[in-house]
Amino acid sequence: MSKRAGKIHNLISTDPSNLGRQTLDDRLAAITEAGMHGISFSAYTEGQKPGDELTSSQIEHRMAILEPRFNWIRSFSTTEGNELIPASAKKHGLKTLVGAWLGSDIDKNRIEINNLIALAHQGLVDIAAVGNEVLYRREMSEADLLITMAEVRERLPSNVPMGYVDAYYEFEDRPAVTEACDVLLTNCYPYWEGCALPYATLYMQDMYRRVQKIAKGKRVIITETGWPSAGGTFYGAEASLQGSYLYFLKAQEWAISEGIELFYFSSFDEAWKVTGDDGEGDVGAHWGLWDMHEKFKYAPKL
Repeated sequence: MSKRAGKIHNLISTDPSNLGRQTLDDRLAAITEAGMHGISFSAYTEGQKPGDELTSSQIEHRMAILEPRFNWIRSFSTTEGNELIPASAKKHGLKTLVGAWLGSDIDKNRIEINNLIALAHQGLVDIAAVGNEVLYRREMSEADLLITMAEVRERLPSNVPMGYVDAYYEFEDRPAVTEACDVLLTNCYPYWEGCALPYATLYMQDMYRRVQKIAKGKRVIITETGWPSAGGTFYGAEASLQGSYLYFLKAQEWAISEGIELFYFSSFDEAWKVTGDDGEGDVGAHWGLWDMHEKFKYAPKL
């Protein structure tokens, strides 16, 4: 979640549903048949939250739901049962973008990093992410992050690319971090910049291209983008079921047609985000393609 204070894309329109001739369900069928690149793995079921230990059975259950639709799985941590996610993904024939969750606790950071490196040497990591929005949250200094990234790069297998995940503008503002990455892992959220739905996909594409422009030929991956299905408005951006459906369709159609590597956020709704540390409020619980009861929001048959 990358809410950008002071940078609100305040465009308003009264018609968010220029659908053309093809129905939503036809477009959804075309996307799922083509196969989508990646999805952020939501592990926590109702009543769970970060800090609770995940079980292999609950991970396996949800992985089986995602397997037919996606080629990659993204995980965010290597502790508290999250370290089981990469092996489950591989068992289901999926590639993995595995993250170490970094924060202000040095001891926890060390465990996350050591586990990430161990998973990579077991052949379970296709891309390693060293931290997620830790600069955005101001929980680590840029200098400390760069030291950590350098250590991980040295200890990882040479064939495993390494990057850092953050909002697109952090890569523009921090050239040393951009230089340290093998691959740039960028989060792009038009909703959190107050962009109205009709312009949201174009705005997300612009976010991506801004990172691509300063990447110096490096691979650029959208590690998070999405639109909430409920929870209220943020300036010109309105959370709604129809809006989330339209954004999902347009984002996936663009990514497939242009060959863009895109991880959608997120797989399942997670109620803990309403009161979580991210401070998202009601909207935080409604980013999933599937609801908390594992029902696909846009077509019951999926």
